[in-house]
Amino acid sequence: MLREALLVGIGGFAGSISRYLVSGAMTAACVSFPMPLGTFTVNAAGSFLMGLLLALLDRSGWYYLCVVGFCGGFTTFSTFSSEMVQMIRSSHYLQSLLYIALSVTICAVMVWIGMLIGEKTIS
Repeated sequence: MLREALLVGIGGFAGSISRYLVSGAMTAACVSFPMPLGTFTVNAAGSFLMGLLLALLDRSGWYYLCVVGFCGGFTTFSTFSSEMVQMIRSSHYLQSLLYIALSVTICAVMVWIGMLIGEKTIS
């Protein structure tokens, strides 16, 4: 249990730093984009990576480090939720609905694609 917790912590540390860097770079590159593109990009990429890793890894140390730790630290669904609420509170209803629909749909599809690619890799 302690070993897994340490692996999750190490992975979460790396995932959080990666999220900060990727999200910041996307936000800086797309300043005039009408949605929080940094968070959207991180959620889509993290969802794909999680699907791929779920297909490739068993419940070993790598699973705790990469899936639970790194992907858990990298993806930002709580940030997504906060930004969505802020958009609604700012009366940006159409943008918030688009953001919700795209985020949920694209991320679910990315997990599915990641799992398909991962399953093909191991077969």
